[in-house]
Amino acid sequence: MKNQKQPLDAGTLAPDFNLKDTPDQHVSLSDFQGRPVILVFYPADFSPVCGDEMALFNEVLPEFQKYNAQLLGISVDNVWCHLAFAKERRLRFPLLADFHPKGQVSQLYNAYREEDGEAERALYVIDENGTIAWGYFSPIGVNPGADGVLEALENLYKVPNK
Repeated sequence: MKNQKQPLDAGTLAPDFNLKDTPDQHVSLSDFQGRPVILVFYPADFSPVCGDEMALFNEVLPEFQKYNAQLLGISVDNVWCHLAFAKERRLRFPLLADFHPKGQVSQLYNAYREEDGEAERALYVIDENGTIAWGYFSPIGVNPGADGVLEALENLYKVPNK
């Protein structure tokens, strides 16, 4: 049996990246310094589970915004595919193309499936200082939902002794 990949450890500095979100614009993790960031790695635009997962995150977006958190979807699909997928699903958050070199950012986050050439279904919450606060890998065919992300965001703002 193959070893199950694990997310990068909490407390690890999140690897910075620079990926396209439109044909002529790039987004970097460092663009969001000072606020939490949610990274949603997913295998492919237009796949049934991915479509459901992105639709769910789109619905939960107002909850994430209560924490001033920026949601970013990342897959190895190209920017044109992302734009079509986002339009069809009416997504209100950026989808970033980890397209060339293929899967480079997914690899940095231990979230690349070499056997499929796709991203794992992985979630990360990065704190306002750029440190990984929480990570979770879901089985490829399972929508992980948003509960873990919301709990991780809540934990970022917990005040000790309250």
